[in-house]
Amino acid sequence: MQYGICQLSIVPVRSSADEVSELITQLLFGEHYKVLESRKNWSRIKTIADKCEGWILNSQLNFIAEDEFTTIQANQTKNHVAELISFVEDSNKILIPILIGSCIPNTPSMPVNFNGIAINKSQTKESFVKIALLYLNSPELKGGKSPFGIDSAGFTQMVYKINGYHLLRTAEEQSTQGSALSFVEESEAGDLAFFDNASGEIDHVGIIMNDNYIIHVNGKVRIDRLDHTGIFNNDLRTYTHKLRVIKKIV
Repeated sequence: MQYGICQLSIVPVRSSADEVSELITQLLFGEHYKVLESRKNWSRIKTIADKCEGWILNSQLNFIAEDEFTTIQANQTKNHVAELISFVEDSNKILIPILIGSCIPNTPSMPVNFNGIAINKSQTKESFVKIALLYLNSPELKGGKSPFGIDSAGFTQMVYKINGYHLLRTAEEQSTQGSALSFVEESEAGDLAFFDNASGEIDHVGIIMNDNYIIHVNGKVRIDRLDHTGIFNNDLRTYTHKLRVIKKIV
């Protein structure tokens, strides 16, 4: 088994070994993974954080030793960047741009200096909405996890990750976590609301705010109204998503 860590600001992870294949997720700086298979130009990896499997270019692959990987695994308290864009300085004094939600590694293969804002673990749920608002107006991108392109589950995953809590990668997977609430009125800011499509499949998730608002991804990260029916888009004057379940994760 081989192991790697992301040394670039962002790396696309695709469904097949082809640059035009579907983007299923992204690696951010400092995220580590297992290398499951290697070909001439591509390698199939499995992310450690959420067990996603996909393909990355070998030119963006950065191997680490097994003992270094084990050390990263043992370090349960990771610092996550809490600014939209910041920088780390590598051992050659070269600046590397990194994005919100990136990890700050402390490993032999990636010695870096970081002087920005990072969060280890949030102590209050108010921090969830505060971090979520940093993504406001970020464009929607299926498979995205950054302020330059993000999907609904990537958005909730990143907000929770920065605050020190683990969510799976898709809305359907995230809906299996936490405990269900019976009514919208029982929810608190920072809880998750899940929505299903015409086939009854959960395909959307957002973060509940105070006063019956929700922040979610629909074309962009935006704020809409939430009630027992679902999400009401004030711009369109109609419901865009049907509420399925509300979950308390924290």
